[in-house]
Amino acid sequence: MDGIRFAFGTLTVLPVRVTRWDRAAARAGMLCAPLAGLVVGLLAAALGGLLMLLGSGPLLAAVATAAAPAALTRGLHLDGLADTADGLGSGKPADDALRIMKQSDIGPFGVITLLFVLLAQVAALTELYGQGWAHGAVAAVVSGVAARLALTLASRTGVPAARPEGLGAAVAEVVPVRIGLAVAAVVTAVCAAAGALFGAYGAVHHALAVAAGLAVAHLLLRHCVRRFGGVSGDVFGALAETAATASLVALVLGQGA
Repeated sequence: MDGIRFAFGTLTVLPVRVTRWDRAAARAGMLCAPLAGLVVGLLAAALGGLLMLLGSGPLLAAVATAAAPAALTRGLHLDGLADTADGLGSGKPADDALRIMKQSDIGPFGVITLLFVLLAQVAALTELYGQGWAHGAVAAVVSGVAARLALTLASRTGVPAARPEGLGAAVAEVVPVRIGLAVAAVVTAVCAAAGALFGAYGAVHHALAVAAGLAVAHLLLRHCVRRFGGVSGDVFGALAETAATASLVALVLGQGA
């Protein structure tokens, strides 16, 4: 329960109080992160699916589905994405880049990144809802889970914290690699089972979409570790949005196969 509280209390705005902030609770919390993603994804899917059933077109349902996770996280992941983009785009040394990321304003790199990421999410969801409300709803769930699974893997041993304080420092290196990979395998299998609603190819397609999201997030993680010296709360937000967007794009690219 401490792990579940940690996951929901730090990764969502749901009224869950974090009762422990030690390494053991952080480890359990990051292993439970995909569960928080499942709830966020289900709520987003419910909103988009409801609008479709009420007669909305795919575009409005897609906008609502993309907006729901932002609301359920107070925009923290999107803010982390923008801050990380500003830090990476600055081209400055690690300490200066981290200082830029801590500033409250958003620079041009952050604005451009937010614009295109949100456009990609809405465009992908519009395509998927166009195939039927179930396609869009399942995609919303899969992307939500993939986003938080990327955080589980980013908390593995061997990935240091960029700062001595903050969420990044609290969860850095708390997840053993083997356990993280086991969680990833289970979560991917669950997403494949959800995709099986659309047939055998759907199962493979949704599993590959999760893998694509994790792969792109991993590339970003490696770059951030190289540039900043480790992970931070902002980097975690960027990883979540990157994994979610890449998984949605992968679902669109393979839907006609």
